[in-house]
Amino acid sequence: MAGKKGQKKRFWSNEEKQSICDQARASSVSVAQVARRYSMNANLIHKWLRDPRFSSSEPVPEDDNEVPDFFEVAVTAPDFPAAPTTCTAIPNGALSAARVDITLSDGRRILIEGSTSLMAVVGLVQGLTA
Repeated sequence: MAGKKGQKKRFWSNEEKQSICDQARASSVSVAQVARRYSMNANLIHKWLRDPRFSSSEPVPEDDNEVPDFFEVAVTAPDFPAAPTTCTAIPNGALSAARVDITLSDGRRILIEGSTSLMAVVGLVQGLTA
């Protein structure tokens, strides 16, 4: 790197750029690590890596034990356990809850906080789904 101390814009020679690009292409090192090593922004290294002038003249060796970049994944609906609900009996025999959290099958979510009669919650859900 050529430049004076305190100078904001740094100038990199082509040899330095090539060396930094070669280091960033190593399989055990990330571009961010190389950028931190030289106190520079990783975006600049990515820009240099796209430049054909700094493309590596030697092929990158393939490792036979290398893990593939992509895996086949099957996505299924999660099995959510029922949320624990604390219910208390109030004097007239009805049930009450301090917090009720309901997720409907279409993705809508109902969250009720505060002392609420469970019969009122059931009526609310029936009204929304009707």
